[in-house]
Amino acid sequence: MPKFSIIIPVKSINDYVRETVPYIQALTGHEWELFIIPNNVEENEWPEDERISIIDSGRVGPADKRDLGAQKVSGDILVFLDDDSYPESNILEVANEYFAEPNIIAVGGPGITPPSDGYWQRVSGAVFLSKFTGGAPERYVPVGKSREMDDWPSVNLMVRREVFLSVGGFDCQYWPGDDTKLCLKLKKTGKKLIYVPDMIVWHHRRGGVRAHLKQVGAYGLHRGFFAKKHAETSFRLKYFLPSIFSLFFLVSLFYTLLPDLMHSILITGWIIYIVILFIGGNDILKYESLSITITSLLLALPTQFYYGLNFIYAYLFKQKLVSVLR
Repeated sequence: MPKFSIIIPVKSINDYVRETVPYIQALTGHEWELFIIPNNVEENEWPEDERISIIDSGRVGPADKRDLGAQKVSGDILVFLDDDSYPESNILEVANEYFAEPNIIAVGGPGITPPSDGYWQRVSGAVFLSKFTGGAPERYVPVGKSREMDDWPSVNLMVRREVFLSVGGFDCQYWPGDDTKLCLKLKKTGKKLIYVPDMIVWHHRRGGVRAHLKQVGAYGLHRGFFAKKHAETSFRLKYFLPSIFSLFFLVSLFYTLLPDLMHSILITGWIIYIVILFIGGNDILKYESLSITITSLLLALPTQFYYGLNFIYAYLFKQKLVSVLR
């Protein structure tokens, strides 16, 4: 029976962490330990539970915090969560069924928007619930059956500690993007990374349009840079599609200055885009109310446009990318 070591990087212990800990304490089926890693020395608010440790790291990024935690823990399987996420009680049992196969070195599951999230948080999450609006719905809700993958976010990712240490851990100054680099290193071992749809974590979303677009912009910037520097898993058509849309949108702004032939092309393009949004809306309606679905479709356009612009900027002009800690 493997021991699971849960690592949560934080700037400081916050209400989300206080919400998460009881869910972790309710985990069933396997031995576990929890390491919370804030910037500065903080009091352990759960002293009665010897399985919970607090380790200060200084002001460093999440990847450095996770690497530090991996050096300190005693478990066989590393469980990476974000500070604003909490797990289903059976998550360790579900994961262990896959880790029973020695060739599987990592598993990842969806991060679902909690029912308690506010309206704009749910709208932010809803944008990603269709491949036609957000690109990868399997990261946000269970989709299909388990299968191999080569890139997964660290909000719900488990890795064999021995393998994690053997590839050097994250060892990455990027944020976001640290999980992409780790998964690329893991994939190069020749072992399997598996998507597990029923290995569920609940993940709070950004509240408000500005916070949503700021996060999406960071995703686009890092993915555009990675498409150039780490093409093995990032130079893919699906990551370029928002940039194509961004260029199409910018050209549309000069509609009156363009020849008649371009008018027909642009009108046809917008009709196709509206149809695509309608299909995406049908996907989102499976999980959200009509009101949230409609609002998320309105948010999809600036989401794709802003992601695409940042992707283009990084892909064409960024020779070095420095992530800014928030």
